[in-house]
Amino acid sequence: MPLCTRKGCGKDFSEESTESCFFHPGAPVFHEGLKSWSCCSDKNKPVLDFDEFMEIKASPVLSKGCVETDRHTNDIPEPESKAPATSTGEKEVPQKELHASAASSEPVLSSVDTIAVPAPPLRSPRVYEEEEDDLSVKITTGTPCRRNGCITTFISDEENRYGDGDGTHCNYHPAPPVFREGSKGYMCCKRRVLEFEEFLKIEGCKTGRHLFSPKVNPDKTEEFTTCRLDHYQTLDQVHVSIFAKQVDKDRSSVKFHEQSISIDLYLPGSKRFLKTIDLFGPIASEQSSVQYFGTKLKEPSQVEVHLKKQDTRSWTILEKPTHDLGNIALTFGVTGRTGTIGAKKSVLDVQNITRTQLP
Repeated sequence: MPLCTRKGCGKDFSEESTESCFFHPGAPVFHEGLKSWSCCSDKNKPVLDFDEFMEIKASPVLSKGCVETDRHTNDIPEPESKAPATSTGEKEVPQKELHASAASSEPVLSSVDTIAVPAPPLRSPRVYEEEEDDLSVKITTGTPCRRNGCITTFISDEENRYGDGDGTHCNYHPAPPVFREGSKGYMCCKRRVLEFEEFLKIEGCKTGRHLFSPKVNPDKTEEFTTCRLDHYQTLDQVHVSIFAKQVDKDRSSVKFHEQSISIDLYLPGSKRFLKTIDLFGPIASEQSSVQYFGTKLKEPSQVEVHLKKQDTRSWTILEKPTHDLGNIALTFGVTGRTGTIGAKKSVLDVQNITRTQLP
């Protein structure tokens, strides 16, 4: 059966059908994530969702489009010609007179005055550097593929890494994601969506092999970088958040000592974050722990370090100071310093208890 080619209709119909056709004679208008039709924008407000845009109608009587006609058609619509609007009292000027007046009023440029503008060079498509899977690294069952758009989790080497079975094929996006004016997608393909859940379902535009553990390039110089740290504390613990996008948890480590912690995180692109923090107070290293948290994009992007205090004193700062901080009382959760939470009264050490008892 033929398909109606009018905008806003798109129904199947037979040649003998006398069914009315509801369509939009205007053009679709997309601006900053909003969608509407130019023919009925004064009656219908722009919408965000594409399905709502396709259901825009002028009145409850009509089904979809804002104009009704006798029957459907499958003819190719002709492009609209934009004729200049003229008032009824304005006299039309013949085309010959227009050319004559233009020729008499405008100076004629000689061939010497003509400047040839070279055409801009064509931009070559961007090539994204892709990492290869290191087959010598042992992978834990359940590890997700690190490529964008792939939802495969590791089962075994025979299933996901060796041979040419269905489990070894990876459908992914080689380019990074892009978020702009409410739309979401990948730089390597044209599809854009509004909802984040729909963005996660965009199928990959390239087929290759899975990436569970990136291969380290010995020729590439290792680059040391920095990561943002944040912390807060409770009565018996200090929680440190390290924001490290796509950290490799299999190679990274956090070591605990009584007065310090050593952080060693491996990041994409041969980048590495190294830092040793001399802590404000002593911790119980055997009771401290580390966790790796990921977002909906699967790769871990945050490292949570949980430090177990040896006492219940509040830490004024995270790192041990190199100079005297002055007259600062070590309180917990009352003065609001360094984000302490959960206390109903001050918790002081022996030195500050003595200080508060002085007249």
